[in-house]
Amino acid sequence: MRDRERHMQSAAVFMILRKKEQILLLQRKATGWMDGQFSVPAGTLDADETVKSAAIREALEEVGVMISPHDVIYAHTMHCKTGNSAWMGHFFVADNWQNEPHICEPDKHSQVMWCEITALPDNLIAYVRQALTMITRGESYSEFGWES
Repeated sequence: MRDRERHMQSAAVFMILRKKEQILLLQRKATGWMDGQFSVPAGTLDADETVKSAAIREALEEVGVMISPHDVIYAHTMHCKTGNSAWMGHFFVADNWQNEPHICEPDKHSQVMWCEITALPDNLIAYVRQALTMITRGESYSEFGWES
């Protein structure tokens, strides 16, 4: 019998800032990953933090908003495969925060905009689009990039 190899996966976090039927999007630039594409505030999980606290931290770092943990709602988990990497994406939604969202990392983002959830831009990162679609449908889990 072969020994089973346990897989270690990284985790990404996503914060969807929602204002009625609109969400906040950021356009990526000069990162080497999906430059020119839109996303929501997002990043990776650091050691010694929860996925929820990481999503709150990323929103503060990327768009300058402060969000209370009590105002954060779990929305979706996505098992992703991009390139040769497999990772888990954890999506959260917030309807309340402090400060007006703005670009805090101009070296990584070229613009911030509010967009109707029903009229997302064509250049939205595909797995973010899928997660937003699933969240709108009330589905808490999906997979992306595992097709053969």
